[in-house]
Amino acid sequence: MSEVNNEEIENLSFEAALEQLERIVDDLERGDVSLADSIATFEHGSALKKHCEKTLKNAEMKVEEIVQKSDGSVTTKPLDFGDI
Repeated sequence: MSEVNNEEIENLSFEAALEQLERIVDDLERGDVSLADSIATFEHGSALKKHCEKTLKNAEMKVEEIVQKSDGSVTTKPLDFGDI
């Protein structure tokens, strides 16, 4: 595995990054990769994990609760995850 390309990772969808990360975990768990390749693979996996976490955090911030006001109109407000 070559050097981590952060720009390439940033352009991945959440699903594509997660799929790559799952393959990396499988490869590392098998243990049939050289030490040097394991380190490079781990670094790539770390970058993918960071990207997935960032994507999830951004999605969480966009989630809003739809609220119906007493006058019948509808608005949105940030969802309070403490109520879930």
